[in-house]
Amino acid sequence: MAFDEDVKACAALVHRADPDRFMAVMAAPVSARAALFPLYALNVEVARAPWVTQEPMIAEMRLQWWRDALQEIAEGKPVRRHEVMTPLSRVLSPHLAAQLDEYVAVRRWDIYRDPFEDDAHFDAYINHSAGSLMVATAHVLGAADEDVLREFGYGVGVANWLRAIPDLEARGRIPLLDGTPEGVRTLAQKALDRLKSARTRSAGISAQARPALYAGWQAEWVLRRAVAQPKRVAAGDLLQGEVRRRLSLMWTAASGRW
Repeated sequence: MAFDEDVKACAALVHRADPDRFMAVMAAPVSARAALFPLYALNVEVARAPWVTQEPMIAEMRLQWWRDALQEIAEGKPVRRHEVMTPLSRVLSPHLAAQLDEYVAVRRWDIYRDPFEDDAHFDAYINHSAGSLMVATAHVLGAADEDVLREFGYGVGVANWLRAIPDLEARGRIPLLDGTPEGVRTLAQKALDRLKSARTRSAGISAQARPALYAGWQAEWVLRRAVAQPKRVAAGDLLQGEVRRRLSLMWTAASGRW
């Protein structure tokens, strides 16, 4: 896929809004970048759609726009001209586009202030958001076992979620079923266990698909610290120093061990 003006626009969007994933893409082979940037740009747009307005109906309409656009790809229809959707239509298969419908739909939780109903509801949110994104990004690059991707995606998703807790609470959301230190520790340990489980089946991820998993390079570090000191979550103290952050990504890319 050519690195045309649309892909460059996607890269610029990711660079501004999601610097960690931008770094992960830049650590990937050049041949993978034109496929990854449109998907991560989609993630930026979908993730922020519920937050750009205080009107729930308008937020619902914004999410529906992305669902309709993905449906065009899934059904093989002409795809609307858009700097993200146009390059995405050259990356996604109809099957992957259909899978991403729930990935968008689950973001409706972000619009409202209702808490998660139970563990199953929270797990479904992480699986359909972070898990489905991991599946899509890996599958556009190469062969990969979906179960392994979803296990890894769950660990990465929870790590990112824990880092976002202070901001979510400041926005009036109730992001955790159990926000006590023990509840945080239990969730972080569960996510860490699933991350480790995915790694025991690393043979299920082809070398071509592996760069998609670079996006999770900080997850284990975050989860281990949340397990050891759960109060770091509420304090927003789960960020790596810049030197460690860059060196750990370099090690991930050089070793191929995600």
